[in-house]
Amino acid sequence: MALNESFGKQISELVAKSRVVLFMKGTRHAPQCGFSATVVQILDGLVPSYETVDVLSSPELRDGIKEFSKWPTIPQLYVDGQFVGGCDIVREMHASGELQKLIGVELSEPKTPAITMTDAAIKAFEAAVTDAGDAPHLQIDAEYRHELFLGPPAPGDIEVRTNALPLLLDRSSARRADGVKIDFVVGGFKIDNPNEPPRVKSLTPKELKAMFDRDEKIELFDVRTPEERAIAKLDRARHLNGEGEKLLLALDRNAPVAFHCHHGVRSRAAAERALKEGFKNVYNLEGGIDAWSQTVDPAIARY
Repeated sequence: MALNESFGKQISELVAKSRVVLFMKGTRHAPQCGFSATVVQILDGLVPSYETVDVLSSPELRDGIKEFSKWPTIPQLYVDGQFVGGCDIVREMHASGELQKLIGVELSEPKTPAITMTDAAIKAFEAAVTDAGDAPHLQIDAEYRHELFLGPPAPGDIEVRTNALPLLLDRSSARRADGVKIDFVVGGFKIDNPNEPPRVKSLTPKELKAMFDRDEKIELFDVRTPEERAIAKLDRARHLNGEGEKLLLALDRNAPVAFHCHHGVRSRAAAERALKEGFKNVYNLEGGIDAWSQTVDPAIARY
C-alpha cells in the first residue's frame, strides 16, 4: 500500500516520541506474538522505560509502519528515530553488544560465575561432542529459562571453567549463572539456579471464584484482543490495553494481581513480566476463560 503524507507524518511523530520505540503486536506487558515478546524481553533487560506501539490497534498502522520502514515484518525497533530492524537483527545485535552501544548502555565485564557440573553431566556432554569445534554452551534468558547446547564459540562468549569442563556463556547469561549446578538424570539435564526470582503462582478457575466469593482483593487483567473480549469476557477482568497497563503499573507492588487469556499461555507471559516490574503476588489463571466456562460458569461463551 502507498503511504499517504498525513499518515506518514503520524508515524514519524510516533517514532520521535521516545529514544527507543518498538512497534509490536500487543503491549509491553501483553505481547501478542513470540517475536514481539523476544524483543520486549531484550529491551526490558537494557532500559527501564521505552515506548511501545501496538500495531494490532489499527490495520492502517500495521500496514503503514511496514511501508514506512520498508520492512515486511513486526516487531520493528527504532532508536533515536532510526530504524534498527526486526526480531532476528535485534537478537543478533544484543548478543554481540552492538545494541547496548547503540542505546547507550555501558558494557561492563560480568563477574565470572561459579558453575559446577556433576560427573554424570560431564560424561553426557563428552559423549555428545562429535565435532572438534563444538563446545558446551549454557544460555539463561531474562525469564531464567535455561538452554544447554553444543556449538562453536560466538563473538563475546565468556568461557567459564567448571569443576572439570569448560562452558561458554554469553554476557547476559553469565550475570544470571553464579552458583548454577548442572546434573544429568533420567530424561536429560537438570539445572539448579539459586538466582531464579519468585515464580508466577497457578490459579484454577474454582480457586479464583472462591477468592471472589470471599471478597478478597485481587485485580484480574485480561490480556486478550478486543475481538476475543467481544465474544466472551469476565466482568471482573480489566482489559490489559494501554489504559489497563497504566492501572496495573499504578498498583502497590504487594497487591495481588492475576492474569487470564483464552487458554492461559499469553497470560502467563504477562504475569511473568509483572514479576519483573516488582509485583510479589502474581497469579495466572490456568486454562484461561475457556476453563472458567467449563468449570465455573457455562454461560460464558466458548470459542
